[in-house]
Amino acid sequence: MKRKVLVVDVGGTYVKLLRSSRDEREFPSGPRLKPQQLIAKLKETARGWKFDRAAIGFPTPVRKGRIAKDPKHLGKGWIGFNFARALGIPVRIVNDAALQALGSYHGGRMLFLGLGTGLGSALAWDKILMPLELGDLPYRHGHNIENYLGIPGLALLGEKKWKREVAYAVTELRKSFVADYVVLGGGSVKKLDQLPHGVELGHNRNAFLGGVRLWQTDTHTRRPKWQIL
Repeated sequence: MKRKVLVVDVGGTYVKLLRSSRDEREFPSGPRLKPQQLIAKLKETARGWKFDRAAIGFPTPVRKGRIAKDPKHLGKGWIGFNFARALGIPVRIVNDAALQALGSYHGGRMLFLGLGTGLGSALAWDKILMPLELGDLPYRHGHNIENYLGIPGLALLGEKKWKREVAYAVTELRKSFVADYVVLGGGSVKKLDQLPHGVELGHNRNAFLGGVRLWQTDTHTRRPKWQIL
């Protein structure tokens, strides 16, 4: 029987629910959103959809399928929360940028950067996916890098300077990770009209493919096809 996967992409501004690459619903998130509220709004927003498992992308480090720390841009109480019990279906959870990266990958060595409320990041090659936390890297004038490349950077620099900063930083990060290409995702990428060599735009809908891939298994071993480090 074909699995029906609900993909939940949790961001600092919105939570997006995807039943397919084109069938999307959403509701607001924000600093007051806590686990019980997320589950209640998820069930309400997904009413009428049929699914038997879920893949969740969450904006904080995730270790072995468990949230390792409370996120910067949401409420508290996420560590140890049991999503499978709350939803009554099997659930797999990864960092939100890792979910986007998994759906954006098309071979080689890929660096994914999510330009949104913060700066999401992940590295993929072959069937291996490594979530990163590049947003906390020290950057100009005592700031960290996500203060320049994320939404705060737009307010700090203005759109024209922000675009130049993104082009510079992305080029340097591509060199540092010896990446064949960089995929840029997140809500701010629609402002970019020119991209450096080796850089391409992703799409939020790639999260759905990432969620499907998260549940893919090898036909012989029954183990997950992708190794999440």
